[in-house]
Amino acid sequence: MFSHLEITKGANTGLAPKEIHPAILVLGLQFSEFKICGANARCIAALTAFQKVIQDYKTPEGMGNAIRHLKWEISTIDIEMSDDEAKKLLCEKIDNFIRDSITVADRVIVEYGLQKIQDGDVILTYARSSVVQQLLLEAHTKGIKFKVIIIDSRPRLEGKKLLNCLVNAGINCTYAFLHAVGFAMRDVSKVFLGAHAFMSNGALYSRVGTAMVAMMAKEKNIPVIICCETYKFTDKVQLDSFVMNEQGNPNDIVNISTTLAPKPGLLSEWLNKPDLKLLNLLYDLTPSKYITTVITEVGMIPCTSVPVILREYKPMVQ
Repeated sequence: MFSHLEITKGANTGLAPKEIHPAILVLGLQFSEFKICGANARCIAALTAFQKVIQDYKTPEGMGNAIRHLKWEISTIDIEMSDDEAKKLLCEKIDNFIRDSITVADRVIVEYGLQKIQDGDVILTYARSSVVQQLLLEAHTKGIKFKVIIIDSRPRLEGKKLLNCLVNAGINCTYAFLHAVGFAMRDVSKVFLGAHAFMSNGALYSRVGTAMVAMMAKEKNIPVIICCETYKFTDKVQLDSFVMNEQGNPNDIVNISTTLAPKPGLLSEWLNKPDLKLLNLLYDLTPSKYITTVITEVGMIPCTSVPVILREYKPMVQ
């Protein structure tokens, strides 16, 4: 069923072509080792690497026409603009995108999200979303009294970073693994989740395990609130997490440790067993019927309004 998905392998920069910029090599290595996780973090890291490539680029002799053609493809850049000006403009556009579509968007989402948190709330979240983390910290700063239940799962254990951050801020937290989500839901009043992408059919593409949390909340009539920037909206339609997904390193699930220190388990010799395959999916798909509302920088919307946002705010989303 998952044979079409590429298995993540350890990166070897020594085999990379010498033409590849060092910033891109470092970025690829960080991605392959999952040192950078989360949609926003990956997006910012990629754009920052592209900035370095643009800044370091030297126009080869005799390639003027090719460079002019490349500039022409970028509709907002005058084809007669000098190379230095074009580099500066491109870097400014990247900075503006990070500022407008991620940094400022997250601040606006936090302001909208504060309207959904009241004194006495018990908020459940899964793994770690940067914008959800900002929201919870801001709510605490505003003096709102609430508790947080952090549900986590192996092998990434992203929730531990969120737990550490919230506890250090003085927020009352409970930490549990995904298999205990049913028990943890008993006292929950709201569920806040992050997003990797939103499909045009209203389906949420996020960290694997998100669908289980959302479905469990729906079963208990608990509102599921998604915090998502509009740049993550896509006109694609996806009905399941089988056809398109991303696989992590299979060796990651061999580690049975509940801490960051490795602890090999019974599967440590799996490579010597040709009939055994390990599947480490990174994302899953949550159908729209399990989602109550989506908080974006353009307001709170139902997840079925993704096509409307793509149409009405297309220049902003792109």
